[in-house]
Amino acid sequence: MIKKSTIDSTINDITQYRRDFPALHQEVYGRPLVYLDNAATTQKPQAVIDVLSNYYSADNSNVHRGVHYLSQKATDQFEEARRTLRQFLNAEHEHEIIFTRGTTESINLVASSFGRAFVKEGDAVIISGLEHHSNIVPWQLICEQQKAELRVIPIGQDGDLIMEEYEKLFDDKVKIISLAYVSNALGTVNPVEKIIELAHRHDIPVMLDSAQAIQHMTIDVQKLDVDFLAFSSHKVFGPTGMGILYGKEKWLDKMPPYQGGGEMIKTVSFEKTTFNSLPFKFEAGTPHIAGVIGLDAAIKYVQKVGLKSIRQYEEKLISHAVDELAAIDGLSFVATPKHRSGAISFLLDGIHPFDTGEILDKLGIAVRTGHHCTEPIMDFYGIPGTVRASFAFYNNKTDVNKLKEGILKAQKMLG
Repeated sequence: MIKKSTIDSTINDITQYRRDFPALHQEVYGRPLVYLDNAATTQKPQAVIDVLSNYYSADNSNVHRGVHYLSQKATDQFEEARRTLRQFLNAEHEHEIIFTRGTTESINLVASSFGRAFVKEGDAVIISGLEHHSNIVPWQLICEQQKAELRVIPIGQDGDLIMEEYEKLFDDKVKIISLAYVSNALGTVNPVEKIIELAHRHDIPVMLDSAQAIQHMTIDVQKLDVDFLAFSSHKVFGPTGMGILYGKEKWLDKMPPYQGGGEMIKTVSFEKTTFNSLPFKFEAGTPHIAGVIGLDAAIKYVQKVGLKSIRQYEEKLISHAVDELAAIDGLSFVATPKHRSGAISFLLDGIHPFDTGEILDKLGIAVRTGHHCTEPIMDFYGIPGTVRASFAFYNNKTDVNKLKEGILKAQKMLG
């Protein structure tokens, strides 16, 4: 068991950072909130809230092409965010950063645009058995449209991918691989470096759904050599309705536009449209300007805390949580991956996960129950769903203790 002093030593003062998140300091049903639903969405620091408020109260204007002061000011802030994200991901070019509505739209963009350009009848796309529905359905749609095959990397009972089976899926029909960096349902950290290396040996590009990784670990897209990467702002302490697609220039240049409209054009006539250069080719219409500026503030906040420190702290906190929950008779973990990040999924013997979640909620403890938009995973384990506790760096040992107490109380009431 890890002592509190050891846990807290990796971040100088967790209490200081908790103060930055006003939503954490409230009561639910007369009890202090214990927020353990971070895989669904993270809370927002005051720095992000202030930026959003200031934009709408002082700087509100549309971006690009405007000659007036407010438009130019909003445009400067908007494009500053693109520079921040290029540096944050270590992308080679700013124009490799595409603003979307979230991870889901980013995946749909690649599935549609890359799929229409490169996936033909008889070809294949590889995903994994750990995917969120948003990294299954878009590929099913394009495979149905193009009459291609969807192949799936299987998982074992421990929740890890069976890498030997992954290697067997390759042939000259495979055009792209798309998978989660971290499983939202199980917390499994996939061996993405090896996955990308093997794919590139076959000259196959790889897309990473990084919605559950971006807030927990440093991601260097050039070091990974990943071809596409997606994440959502709201998973990394930023606003909802905002997301990022990173794509290598060589692929983005070859892909057709995903949507048509303003901003993504150079010239339009009734006879022909000439499309804009990157990144604007993929940014049709008025963007979520406040969301982009808010994400910029969120990324700068994370950089101030330090992702290396965040990862070290969270790994020790989650290890401590696993130890504490493992001591509860009648609690079983759903998957025991070799490397875990962010989330712990479990069940109580004889108790439906929804009922467990209801009791915890009345105790002020926010967890998520259900299939977590990963029905194939639940089918694999033969269960209706799980109770998922998911962590951020502002959680602490007190949260773990209250979760354990709440589980014991739920067992007593429902058992």
